[in-house]
Amino acid sequence: MNPPAQDIPTGPGSARDAARRRAGARAARPVVRLLLAFLLALPLVVPLRPAWAEMRVALVIGNADYATVPVLENPVNDARDISAVLESLDFRVFLGEDLTRDGMRALFASFMEVAERADVALVFYAGHGLQAGARNFLVPTDATLADRAAFMAGLIPLDEMLVELERSPGLKLIFLDACRDNPLGADGDADGLARVGSAADFLFAFATQPDNVAYDGLGRNSFFTEAILSRIHTPGQDISELMIGVRRDVLSATGGRQIPWENSSLTRQFRFVPGEETVSPETMLWQVASRAQDPVLMHLYLERFPQGAHIADVRAFLQLGEGEVGDSVIRRLPGTGEIEAERLWSLAQRTRMRPLVERYLQLFPHGANAADARRLLEALPAGQDDAPVRQCERLATHPRDATANTAGVEFAVLVRSAAAAVAACQRAVDAFPDVPHLIALLARAKAAAGERDAAIALYRRAAAAGDLRAMVSLGLLHETGDGVPRDLDAAIRLYEQAAEAGSPDAAINLAVALFEGRGVERDVARAIGLFERASAAGSAIATFNLGVLEDRGIAQTGRSALDLFLRAAREGEPNGYRAAATLLDEGRGVPRDAARAAELLLRAVAADDGRTLSELVRPDSEWTAPTIRALQGQLRAAGHYAGAIDGIAGPGLEAALRGWRNGGFLIGAAN
Repeated sequence: MNPPAQDIPTGPGSARDAARRRAGARAARPVVRLLLAFLLALPLVVPLRPAWAEMRVALVIGNADYATVPVLENPVNDARDISAVLESLDFRVFLGEDLTRDGMRALFASFMEVAERADVALVFYAGHGLQAGARNFLVPTDATLADRAAFMAGLIPLDEMLVELERSPGLKLIFLDACRDNPLGADGDADGLARVGSAADFLFAFATQPDNVAYDGLGRNSFFTEAILSRIHTPGQDISELMIGVRRDVLSATGGRQIPWENSSLTRQFRFVPGEETVSPETMLWQVASRAQDPVLMHLYLERFPQGAHIADVRAFLQLGEGEVGDSVIRRLPGTGEIEAERLWSLAQRTRMRPLVERYLQLFPHGANAADARRLLEALPAGQDDAPVRQCERLATHPRDATANTAGVEFAVLVRSAAAAVAACQRAVDAFPDVPHLIALLARAKAAAGERDAAIALYRRAAAAGDLRAMVSLGLLHETGDGVPRDLDAAIRLYEQAAEAGSPDAAINLAVALFEGRGVERDVARAIGLFERASAAGSAIATFNLGVLEDRGIAQTGRSALDLFLRAAREGEPNGYRAAATLLDEGRGVPRDAARAAELLLRAVAADDGRTLSELVRPDSEWTAPTIRALQGQLRAAGHYAGAIDGIAGPGLEAALRGWRNGGFLIGAAN
């Protein structure tokens, strides 16, 4: 079992330290070789140009410049950026910006002429939306607030659009980033949009829960749209998995004040990008940079993944010491043209890192995707455009709050940049004083700077405003007695409050307390239920813990330990490759499968911090001979190994495994 997430470290001998030691003992080899896992028999080649056999059409509307209703900041940007990404995914897009009632109806009619023959019909709306009499309405830009009757008569009833959409034979995907404050104010019905029922083959994705308010973002896009843009290009991701990632990102970015919600009656799976994901963006960036020996990309890895599994490899390449950040002027070496353009472009789309798009255009100014890259560049803010919010997020985000756009940093790393983090987060709070999550980030930065009293006061301020990370952090402080009196009851109350509001970390911390009987009566059944809730919210740690409990026979989740480990890895924990490989290698709970175990081991070698490689090159490696033979065969097929297929692990595998780690997934069998 993994210990609870921590914000402020405590010293040796603390309850927190004891929990870590207990966790290490429980995760030893007799249970399962390591932590989480990924997906099973995936191809070893990154798909380059996905092909769609289906007809795709989309209606995209962004309304922001209202005549009498409050103007909004993000919707037109949201619509333009969603339109661009859908076009790149082979959708025929009908885009409308700041449309009147007649304009919305006319564009919808044009869209329906094509949607009636489409396999996939998507509607994305950003702007004001409201509910009245349990019906949802979209607000055109010419809606007038002269009186309620005139205002309501000028709206677009959503249910009328849905009746028309039922004529489309395929899947209907409805994305509504339209839950801002009700323009009618106190005279209106409940805030947000009402729950929607649907006929078969509809999916409704709301920016937030029914009857709740969604917020404009802090930059170019809303929180909801930014999360979609950041995850939609993931290969092989079913739309339900997309929404889990979107929900997790928005929850983290807003501190729990906004949680996207969906309602689905789809009768088949849908993937925006077909195929299967073979490698995470982090590993992909490392391997692209490694194959090209490109310092520019190495520095990008260092910035984007400061706690990444390949950080030691990157620092070694750049000849940086621990804690160094490198030259302000990035060195460039010849030969970077060896980077495969399609893979670099795929990575740029998935990460939406502006420097990566710029690097693509620098290397391939006339490449096949150059026009799309320039369009994407226009949609990505320059460094100065989103400072200091982005700087604060980049420097102070907790690892558990990492999103597709922001990688978290461990507390020890934050300590080294505490002054910069405090300055950036203070400027962010000054610019957006009503955003509690920025206050929580400032609190974490203050704690790293040694300003404990100020940090605790800020955590309390953010928690009182509803920020879930602040509640979890305060709970940990009370649990350990770090800067506040040790109070297990107060810690449990904070975990309960945050878990009920949707925090996976709080659910995990509470589950561990219940599992161990620490500060609360032991209740294993409730602990498992909390792990399941956190797992459903996309927590890889919770899913892994369920896998461990399933493997031990403690939990009966209805899913195998192997399936849980694989799902956990798919959600971002590379160590889980080994956990799944262990079960397949030993035949524990599943039939032995040396080939699949070997493939997962190779995934671990490519994605983790080097421990799997170190284990495989030890003469006393515990992996079985059939699995090692399969691994040797796969390395040979990929061009990394020329030795004997003898099933013997040890130093003779090191060169081949290092070659694989530094680019094996990108080379693959096709090359």
